[in-house]
Amino acid sequence: MLRTAEGLREEIETWRSLTSRADDLLELAQLAQDSGDDEMLAGLDDEYVALTADFARQRTSLLFSGPYDDRNAIVTISAGAGGTEATDWAEMLMRMYLRWAERHRFGTEILDQLEGEEAGLKSVTIAIDGRTAYGLLRAERGVHRLVRISPFDSQKRRHTTFALIEVLPEVADDTEVAEIPEDELKIDTFRSQGAGGQHVNKTDSAVRITHIPTGIVAQSQNERSQHQNREFAMKVLRARLLERRIEERERELAQLRGEHVEAGWGNQIRSYVLHPYQMVKDHRTNYETSATTAVLDGDLDAFMLAELERVATDAAQLSTA
Repeated sequence: MLRTAEGLREEIETWRSLTSRADDLLELAQLAQDSGDDEMLAGLDDEYVALTADFARQRTSLLFSGPYDDRNAIVTISAGAGGTEATDWAEMLMRMYLRWAERHRFGTEILDQLEGEEAGLKSVTIAIDGRTAYGLLRAERGVHRLVRISPFDSQKRRHTTFALIEVLPEVADDTEVAEIPEDELKIDTFRSQGAGGQHVNKTDSAVRITHIPTGIVAQSQNERSQHQNREFAMKVLRARLLERRIEERERELAQLRGEHVEAGWGNQIRSYVLHPYQMVKDHRTNYETSATTAVLDGDLDAFMLAELERVATDAAQLSTA
């Protein structure tokens, strides 16, 4: 609640500041025009550019229309087929989203990870704590494709590999899926395979929880305590159950609209091409950039904004159809 209140206060102050800057700029521009001061008018250009950029960034907050957009997010990255190349790509994506969260001063915590056989990660689940974290990150859901010269190929051939990004809203304690009957849960414990030293490898501290009615599975093995791992696994399970309900509603709306929606491997939302040229392109919005290093270092806001704009535009068109 404190983080949400602080976020709202910052948002209100930002809009007030933008309004004040716009009023001041308009008055100065009118004064310069009335006095014929061309030098002063030219000097206002920099402030106009800066104000426009700040407004565009703040406008993003108006695109959050979903009921869970102000929630924290739980992000799961899963390597596709491709062995070491795929697990390395999954680890690259984990770093990308951690750096993105750092840019936004969002808190992060790795809830579960399964290391690759030689390098990288088979899968990793990250909790990202910040106002509108889910609203922003939901634009990242889908298959991400990497094209590059593989550092693991002695013949230096070009490889294409995939990873799946799943984004879930964190479930609040007062939601309909907060309480799950114990008889609907199957709870298994096992020895951790993740980082954490000798302790986690000698005790059955890792926890895997299966929701029997749906078959949804969540696990956690990064904490030393079995109790903590159970709490984190339940957190992920609740989020997956909530996401299932969201997807069911989306499918119902898609049927009403006559759409056929299929989420599967090979339907990549974005391609990251590092060879033979440098390009990151989102296939939903056609937004692209050649600044591949910056993107992989967490500079994702332009891609997220473009997708949020696309979704908002589609929703507006459907509402007026």
